[in-house]
Amino acid sequence: MDINKLRVAALKAVMAGASQKDFANVHGLDASYLSQILNGHRKMGEKAAATLEEKIGLQSGSLVNPAATEEKPIVKTGMSAIDQLKESLAKVKGFSAEARDRIVAAAEEPEDGPNSFLPSTLASLRPTNEEIVIPQYDVRAAMGHGQVPPDYTEVVRNLVVREEILREKGVTYTSKTSLAMINGWGQSMEGTINDKDLVIVDKGVQDFIGDGIYVLTWLHDLYIKRVMRLDEDHYRLISDNQHYENQTARIDDVTIHAKVLLIWNARKA
Repeated sequence: MDINKLRVAALKAVMAGASQKDFANVHGLDASYLSQILNGHRKMGEKAAATLEEKIGLQSGSLVNPAATEEKPIVKTGMSAIDQLKESLAKVKGFSAEARDRIVAAAEEPEDGPNSFLPSTLASLRPTNEEIVIPQYDVRAAMGHGQVPPDYTEVVRNLVVREEILREKGVTYTSKTSLAMINGWGQSMEGTINDKDLVIVDKGVQDFIGDGIYVLTWLHDLYIKRVMRLDEDHYRLISDNQHYENQTARIDDVTIHAKVLLIWNARKA
């Protein structure tokens, strides 16, 4: 059972639907750091979990070991690991029923995480060996002044595409399960990506790998921008629409989430 996954699930449960920005402001947290924890770009180690407990005002152990009990757990023959977790959580103070449900749901996911399996909504499509299922997430990435990254993302529909179509367009990717679709929003990339265009991205690319268009967070907002490296400390964030100014960003202030591969109107990124 992935302890990091349980800690993140427990933290999301404590947040109870509050936005990352509001939650960070209330508890004096760094919003960028909180975003990286929640989105899986940074592990929540034991020390980090203990620090968050103190800042948020949680009972000791609530995040360090969400499944811990005040009593030594007893392994019961015939009980599954999930059932034992449910029984343990019932004895932990400070968690609501909803929080416990979220932790259990996280524990029930396969250990390798979302990139190693197809969710039931995708599996039901049963693509052939020559086809790929690409989920569309309920996420807007701004091509202008920025959108606040969502706390949670949901699949709203799926696209089944033949691999040969991507090959014909010259599209390469890290893995089939790293492909996803999101919506662009705004006019700053107009001419390449228009307002509300669907774009196919590779979530397996989370570092700068050369000039191109990336989905990124800068100063807590989510963008789609063309990125060029200026020097060892700075990126140039480029808007393809000449009516918008390009911007210089410190590399340490930028988190790359994915690389844009294809605008779903047959225009290659």
